[in-house]
Amino acid sequence: MLDSAMAALASLADPSLLIMLLIGTVAGLIMGLIPGLGGTGAVAILLPITFGMEPPQALALLIGALAVVHTSDTVSAVLLGAPGSASASVTMLDGYAMAKKGQAARALTLAFLSSMAGGIIGAVGLTLAIPLARPLVLSFASPELFMLTVLGVSLAAVLSRGNIIKGVSAGLLGLILGMVGTSPTTAEERFTFGSLFLGDGLSLVAVALGIFGLAEIASRASQRHGEKQTITLGGGWGQGIREWLTHWTQVIRGALIGIWAGVLPGVGATAGTWMAYGQAVATAKDKRQFGKGDPRGIVGPESANNSVEAGDLIPTLLFGIPGGVPSAMLLGMLLTYGIQPGPSIITEHLDLMYLIVWSFAIASILGALLCFLSVKQLAKLTKVPFAVLAAGLVAIMLLGSFQEGGQLGDLWIMIILGVFGWLLKSTGFPRAPFLIGFVLAIPLERYYFLTDSLYEGFDWMARPGVIVFLAILILPMIWAFIKFIRARRHTNLDDGHRDEQPEDDEAPLKNSTWSLTASGIFFVAFAAAFISSASFSPEARLVPQLVSTGGLIFSGILLFIEIRRRLRDRTPKADETLAEEAEGIRGTQPAKAGWTLDAKFALKTFLWMTGFLALTAAFGYLIAVTIFIPAFLLIVARARLKVAIIYTGVLYLVLLALPSLLPIDLPQGWLNTLI
Repeated sequence: MLDSAMAALASLADPSLLIMLLIGTVAGLIMGLIPGLGGTGAVAILLPITFGMEPPQALALLIGALAVVHTSDTVSAVLLGAPGSASASVTMLDGYAMAKKGQAARALTLAFLSSMAGGIIGAVGLTLAIPLARPLVLSFASPELFMLTVLGVSLAAVLSRGNIIKGVSAGLLGLILGMVGTSPTTAEERFTFGSLFLGDGLSLVAVALGIFGLAEIASRASQRHGEKQTITLGGGWGQGIREWLTHWTQVIRGALIGIWAGVLPGVGATAGTWMAYGQAVATAKDKRQFGKGDPRGIVGPESANNSVEAGDLIPTLLFGIPGGVPSAMLLGMLLTYGIQPGPSIITEHLDLMYLIVWSFAIASILGALLCFLSVKQLAKLTKVPFAVLAAGLVAIMLLGSFQEGGQLGDLWIMIILGVFGWLLKSTGFPRAPFLIGFVLAIPLERYYFLTDSLYEGFDWMARPGVIVFLAILILPMIWAFIKFIRARRHTNLDDGHRDEQPEDDEAPLKNSTWSLTASGIFFVAFAAAFISSASFSPEARLVPQLVSTGGLIFSGILLFIEIRRRLRDRTPKADETLAEEAEGIRGTQPAKAGWTLDAKFALKTFLWMTGFLALTAAFGYLIAVTIFIPAFLLIVARARLKVAIIYTGVLYLVLLALPSLLPIDLPQGWLNTLI
């Protein structure tokens, strides 16, 4: 193993690997500044660029971005009080308080150094996991691998800290969507409805960018103004370094908590950073300064949010269970290269495992260094209104989705799933289980049939590993059910900080007509899948019908709850109570409201995206960009004419030069084919 580790380190002397690692690091830093993107957006946007690359170069690019997104998302949290991601909201408590005292440089020093240390400790944790888990992983047969895929989807749903029924429903629908295309057991087409385009299944990039990327843009595109408040960096760089050295135990504890949060599927950086903050408060003798500029409130969470990404890679690479959404996309990329996580990656691709470790550690150091050198310039980007950034992001995301299959159909799928993703986000459905289910659909089915063919009946369930995984699967569900019963009895009123909820739980349309509509869509989708799969062969329809049956049960429960709530809301007393609850929680209009301003703006944004795609189909990508970008900037973002002209010109020149620099194809329209 030492030979493989040294060989991986020596391979980084290859200029192409170093360049890809540097590009990924810079891209990750920039995307970390943009609210809503984070690791998910960074990997999803960069993933199409990896097509055509060798696996080492592709991994260096993606790991470089993934390792540093939580380093730069602190900049806006400290300087503006507007975190670049949900996990950075923890750092904002004490970091922004320091900045308002003129000590922003001190806060950023603590944050950058802690992020760097967290990344390095996370890489060390990943390194130690390889020899420790190797005997266990190599002992796995198809029953254990099947249970691991089930565990991956289930834990992502149960541990996503949202509504469990919604989480399981989302995970099951992701599994159904992942089964579109050719069956892995019978080579029979399923859910394609005679379409050749759907025969190869749906594009991972299109699904990920739609559910997360376009949905996030639609949710935030109404932000037409940048931050007006200006906070200077001030001094305190040296003081920050000294304080960071003083609190080295908090760095280690925070990083270890982050690794553990990453190993647990679906927990993620947000919960990990709050856990690290909680232990920092719990172990402090003097708690009075927390939230007012205490350095311990920065060091612990910042160490955790970088190490959690390394922790995510442990179950992803060693067991084939994505620890989070970015690692789910990374898993999909490995599968396209024919690299199967689990026993085969340890025996056949150990050098790639150690390349990931070295890349993560080096990128963590590079990210902190680049942040120190460019923090003044990075801070300026946070002042750009999101509506202005949205125009370029839409163009880049649609171009990225086109690269995997080279078909405009992927872009239409992406926009449709973007609308669906916005609906999930706005009504409180966790989106991570959906994407993890989509990625694990084919491995789950393949391992199930392999298990079924090798064992008589349910004999495989008596294997010790399977029993352990069943216990891991069932215990969180029992605990969640107990918490639900306690909450119903009003005995669990103080169960943590309200802000611990991940970003997907910021649901302004929860308990509204939109929520009822989403539940109805889930039920109809599962019913359609069940009816459609009846025409498949027995082998091809078994798993789809099992999944759709489970989906009908959970979505049916959800639909019943929503309908009962609608009937209850008809009484004046219920209406008044709901209004008071909504006003108390959100300080806005009641949750039963339908067409809110944000909903109208989001749907208008999707209409703009549809128009852009129609222009692309008719006239080609470059012409569509020159029409869409200035129109969106002037009408939607209300930018100045000068800004729109410069923005469009720069983006056009970059896109024109891109195919000669990277293996990227620009979509050609109907007019191009005629010419």
